[in-house]
Amino acid sequence: QTAARQHMERMLDGYAPPLDGSHITRFLFDQLSCSGITEAQVLWLQGFPLHALRAIEHNVTRTLALDHALSLCNALAKSACHVALLAGDLIAAARYTSLLCEHTARHGLEVWHTFGRCFEGVLLIKRGEVDAGLSVLNTALGDLPKARFTLPYNPVIAEFALALGQRGAQARGCAMIDDALALSRQSKEGWYDAELLRTKGELALHDDPRDATGEAEGHFLAALEIARKQAALAWELRAATSLARLRQRQTRVGEAREVLAPVFD
Repeated sequence: QTAARQHMERMLDGYAPPLDGSHITRFLFDQLSCSGITEAQVLWLQGFPLHALRAIEHNVTRTLALDHALSLCNALAKSACHVALLAGDLIAAARYTSLLCEHTARHGLEVWHTFGRCFEGVLLIKRGEVDAGLSVLNTALGDLPKARFTLPYNPVIAEFALALGQRGAQARGCAMIDDALALSRQSKEGWYDAELLRTKGELALHDDPRDATGEAEGHFLAALEIARKQAALAWELRAATSLARLRQRQTRVGEAREVLAPVFD
């Protein structure tokens, strides 16, 4: 993530968009908007949630001014909605999700609209309306493969799987995580692997807090290793928190502190 941020900052500092808009024609999306998407993701992953939220707000405001439908969809679906959710800003996430759904409905952009519905489902789950959220996600995710369209939907998959665990459907949740990890290995889209593994560990604890302890611990440790290799402090903190919570359940409070304190610092 450190190297990624350096590349993005160099691009943003040096890029001059052509006055005739030819880069949008050539690359389908506005290139500054695309860079802003990655910049916000990297900032959040490095452990700067407030910086990331400011970056997505700036990017959405700028992209709205372009009046280019696909660039706005891209900025909202690939960055604004899910970064706001990751940062825990449900008000901002709801605003971006509403904008995405309204914009895609107006322009008849069905696949992007489906992703808007996915984010609506995640928002319902985050607000405690788990069954309603699962219903929305079940329908929306079922519509995506038909479109043969790829977007990074691992954040949605992880939330869906955790919600399934709350309703006793851990096996289905784990199967979804395994599929997501397999696709990630195939596409080399590894940026969400640490959180997928952490999610699988949490699902194991849902299944049986006593018998699944060894399995859950293995997933948390694997998540920590990946997060450290990627310099993704946000994932490292999440994985360390899950592992520390497990240690606490095992009455290994000192070890729990040893896991969490250095990451938190």
